[in-house]
Amino acid sequence: MDKSLKRLDTDYVDFFLLHRPDALVEPEEVAEAFSAIHKAGKARYFGVCNHNSSQIRLLNKYLGKDQKILVNQLQFSPAHTGMIDSGLNVNMLNPPSIDHDGGILDFCRLEGITIQTWSPFMYGYFEGVFLGDAKYPELNKVINEMAEEKKVAPGAIVVAWILRHPAKMQATPGTTEVDLLKGLLQACSFEMSREEWYKIYLAAGNTLP
Repeated sequence: MDKSLKRLDTDYVDFFLLHRPDALVEPEEVAEAFSAIHKAGKARYFGVCNHNSSQIRLLNKYLGKDQKILVNQLQFSPAHTGMIDSGLNVNMLNPPSIDHDGGILDFCRLEGITIQTWSPFMYGYFEGVFLGDAKYPELNKVINEMAEEKKVAPGAIVVAWILRHPAKMQATPGTTEVDLLKGLLQACSFEMSREEWYKIYLAAGNTLP
């Protein structure tokens, strides 16, 4: 971690995240490492990436009160909606009804864990960006129409869609381009309606039961 802090030119980070689950994880070792990092003042808070509810419960069982998991980074976008699909299709016999993550969205809301959405403009896992992609004509049509109406960048519509969810998620676009970030910040200049949110959800090819 010292090398990372040196590259970042800082003495500490606000959050230190454990990236992806390890099949051979020893939660006691994770707790020991988190405790040492916290006591050394190198990280204030802790989180995880791509963990389900049971994996977080397992870690929290061994973590001290100052090291409890407060953040979970999960992929989420209008074109990557598995996290909410199963909750919308309860008791259905269709693919969206399959719970792939142990109800992680509701678990995080119940436990006060903030979801940080990585790759908010991607479809699939690492297949590409859906903005402007011919594979998503209806989604781009709806996004562009809303962007024109609200006089914001298309990316701001996507960020606003994520922020509209009552789980109070944080969008993490993963860019250092100042102009792009300024465009995305326009998402805070308006409030997306429930009707607009569902219009985007359906335009991405999702269905409602």
